[in-house]
Amino acid sequence: MAIEIKYPQPQPKQELFFSARERYVCYGGARGGGKSWCVRHKAVLMAARYAGIRMLILRRTLVELRENHIRPMRAMLKGVADYRATDKTFEFPNGSLIVFGYCDGESDVDQYQGQEYDVIFMDEATHFTEYQYATLTACLRGANDFPKRMYLTCNPGGPGHAWVKRLFIDRDFREGERPEDYVFIPAKVTDNRVLMEKDPEYVRRLDNLPRGLREAWRDGKWDVFVGQFFTEWDRDRHVVEAFQPPSWWRWYVTMDYGLDMLAALLIGVDEKGDAYVVGEVYEGRDLGDGHDGLIVSEAAKAVIELAGERVITAYLAPPDLWNARQETGRSVADIFAEHGVYLTRTSNDRVDGWMAVKEWLKPRICEDGAERPRLRFFPNCRNIIRTLPLLQYDERRPNDVSNSPHELTHAPDALRGFCVYRTIKGNEPAAQTRVKLIDRLEPKSKRRRTRT
Repeated sequence: MAIEIKYPQPQPKQELFFSARERYVCYGGARGGGKSWCVRHKAVLMAARYAGIRMLILRRTLVELRENHIRPMRAMLKGVADYRATDKTFEFPNGSLIVFGYCDGESDVDQYQGQEYDVIFMDEATHFTEYQYATLTACLRGANDFPKRMYLTCNPGGPGHAWVKRLFIDRDFREGERPEDYVFIPAKVTDNRVLMEKDPEYVRRLDNLPRGLREAWRDGKWDVFVGQFFTEWDRDRHVVEAFQPPSWWRWYVTMDYGLDMLAALLIGVDEKGDAYVVGEVYEGRDLGDGHDGLIVSEAAKAVIELAGERVITAYLAPPDLWNARQETGRSVADIFAEHGVYLTRTSNDRVDGWMAVKEWLKPRICEDGAERPRLRFFPNCRNIIRTLPLLQYDERRPNDVSNSPHELTHAPDALRGFCVYRTIKGNEPAAQTRVKLIDRLEPKSKRRRTRT
């Protein structure tokens, strides 16, 4: 039986969403881009095109699901498909199904394990955790010729901000994730001509939002979002082009260690007291399959390789590494020392530490009149650059960082240990001192005849 439904012509960005053929299609970025409209109409189009296809439309809460999809689709599909309220399903005459679901809590997604869907729509995907997303991807299967796709819509911010940004914005793929499977279609309110015509004041309301909400909802910026802890972060200011630092800088290695992750940062401090994060180690179980974590001897080796030939003023580590193990009487710090890395205890006060990080990140007026932060990063330190701006406030402790998602906290914890420590400025050797040093070390036959 043929199904005929008339609906308005999609706008250009919506057409890109409809025509995308990648396995994972993400649409949105800013408010007012017509995301939910796309979800509803794409699902209906596929139900009409593929007889017998099974699709799932998800929102985080039942209220959102009912208001954004079930009610408008009941009006849209009246006389076309039968809605069963008991299991929240539309059944089409050709056997196609659109099932509605929600995952209010982390474990709610477990109800979908073992189920099969040809297409899954995650509306407002950044409201879902990475565990929920990963569980749902396993449901994307079926012994048929229907396309197997997941369509996601989203705005910046929320508990899923990090994994959505990693996959679709940064395109930082892990083992088993194929870049050709992922596409992001950005859409802003200005792309929605219908909304602009019917409610031209909407953009003005977005302009009046507080910082964080404004940049995320109006501009679709992924480095600034509501709930962000380090609002001081500005990639253009904090990430600098790599250069060769002088050896006389004061050098520090600061770390957060466990089998879940070794996050170690190599930081140099110049003669003005400014710091540069120039290298990192980032390895552990939290990276997923294929990563077993480093035992202490392996971690010590990685830290020594990170330091290279530099003279390290201090290897900074949190106090818990000095806790003696009951069975051996030795601590992790003791084992590091046995492998040539002598740790220095730094403060583990979280609130004071995060405030110190904020002070280091905050721009200030320099001697040359330019405005620069005291702490900057080389581009190769991609994990601290990735995780630091993604940290969010703890809902119960507003002066602390949320520990969820946990993978995001390791490199910032290492950085916190450095920022709260009393570091020493680099001391550039005077020209005269360098000459005397050369006179002492070089044989007379190799000295230059003239010196300045």
